[in-house]
Amino acid sequence: MLADITISDLGVISSASAELSSGLTVLTGETGAGKTMVVTGLRLLAGGRADASRVRAGASKAVVEGTFITEELTKEDASSVAEIVDTAGGSADENGEYIASRTVMSTGRSKAHLGGRSVPAATLGEFSRALLTVHGQNDQLRLLAPDQQLAALDRSSSDIAPLLEKYREIFLHWRTLAKDLKRRTESRREMAQEVDRLQFAVNEISEIDPQPGEDEDLITLIKRLQDVDGLREAAQTALVAIDGVEGDFGEEKPASTLLGEAHAAVHAVDDKQLEELSQQLGEMTSQLAGIAGELGQFLSDLPADPELLEKSLQRQQELRGLTRKYAGDIDGVLAWKQEAESKLASMDTSTEALEKLQAEVAEAQTEMVSRAEKLTAARTKAAKKLAKAVTEEIHGLAMPKARLEVDIRQ
Repeated sequence: MLADITISDLGVISSASAELSSGLTVLTGETGAGKTMVVTGLRLLAGGRADASRVRAGASKAVVEGTFITEELTKEDASSVAEIVDTAGGSADENGEYIASRTVMSTGRSKAHLGGRSVPAATLGEFSRALLTVHGQNDQLRLLAPDQQLAALDRSSSDIAPLLEKYREIFLHWRTLAKDLKRRTESRREMAQEVDRLQFAVNEISEIDPQPGEDEDLITLIKRLQDVDGLREAAQTALVAIDGVEGDFGEEKPASTLLGEAHAAVHAVDDKQLEELSQQLGEMTSQLAGIAGELGQFLSDLPADPELLEKSLQRQQELRGLTRKYAGDIDGVLAWKQEAESKLASMDTSTEALEKLQAEVAEAQTEMVSRAEKLTAARTKAAKKLAKAVTEEIHGLAMPKARLEVDIRQ
């Protein structure tokens, strides 16, 4: 809704402003007070035609500015308004309100602004459609649009909304199928070539059969294989230093033995401080035993196959062939393959596939026509009721010969 409006140098109005609230607002005044200029200002904010003759005598320009809020709109209408402003490059102010303005120069030119950005006057019209309705003596701007006429009819009967939703659902389904059929039929040769290209690529990737993250795993494996002797020597030296060599009863004792002796020595003494140190030595002994176990496992896991390095290098070249063609890494290659398989599923141009799709289009079309007939019947019934109700209201306004006709056409 329009929260406030400010008008400057428009017709007889030199400067005026008004704050509006929800509900009915009535503007009254004697002839010449400026009521028509207020309506003119509203129409300017609604994107109406600018008339330089409306600029106040002696002024260089007329300005109309309005603040709009969307709190009372439906979620759908509020989203539509926000999208219009965003598309125009504008934004709401710190209060979440939208400021629109229209400037009319005495020379005939006009400017429109919305959300802090310059926009065409037509954008103001689109923006204000859900926010502002001008009721004049000779026109009702919103009801001049056929889509608004249809929406008004649909709102007059609770039976129409569910039928309309069902029709829209099947219409979108039918249109999607029909577009797919047209695409496959008209681009059959080009699609067949694309199918061959994608199928070749999918087959190539499937034949090599890369696994997620395999390229990174190979880098680690090859680096280890290239330095396997150095790794084995380093781990073996560390393990001997901890546990010694089996069967070696030389004078030099391994670290585990020395640490065990130190632990035993302080553990046997009844002293509070040494008890704490004994506990720490026990923990260190346990950690050292764990490290020795991990070193032993590391040594047993080191590859012993002399041909494994060559096999790994060959595998790496195969994977690099895929990453050169399809993506930067193997995970990307697998994602590309999945997308290609999805495309292939939607690009089947065989006679059997086209016949199946034609049958689906025909079935959807039959269902769409059926739902459309039900919707038309409901609208026709509602149109009679609406016409009768409005005609009775018109007669109550001392226009006994006037009547409203709602014409539903195919």
